[in-house]
Amino acid sequence: MKGMIFSIIAGAFISLHGVFNSRMSEELSPWHTISIVHLVGFIVAIIIYMFVRDGRVKGFGEVPFLYVLGGTFGVVIVLGEMTAIRLLGMSFAIVILLISQLLFAFIVDSNGLFGMSRLKVTFQHVIGMVMMIAGVVIFKL
Repeated sequence: MKGMIFSIIAGAFISLHGVFNSRMSEELSPWHTISIVHLVGFIVAIIIYMFVRDGRVKGFGEVPFLYVLGGTFGVVIVLGEMTAIRLLGMSFAIVILLISQLLFAFIVDSNGLFGMSRLKVTFQHVIGMVMMIAGVVIFKL
């Protein structure tokens, strides 16, 4: 249940994130927008860390370098999301984003990539993906 609540909250904030970034990029260049978004996010993360301090910083040296690069994905995400929203509109951009995210997550899970538990692909999984893609086509009609 806790995971579902966090997923719902994150989903709502992803939508807000996209709108705010897209609107900001109307006044600033995409690179200024990305820089501000990440700077503000960094400051907020540091402030929260100052209060939470879960003490796991010592394990940083154990984290594979590939996973540290995950922070760079934020640049691609923010640029792609704000550009897509500006070009496609909020709803359609988010529909495409969610389908892309789900398909890639499915590929990662079904192949056990990046240390994830391997998901056994079932007929229901495939039908679900096809239905979601069909939903995008219907949405766009």
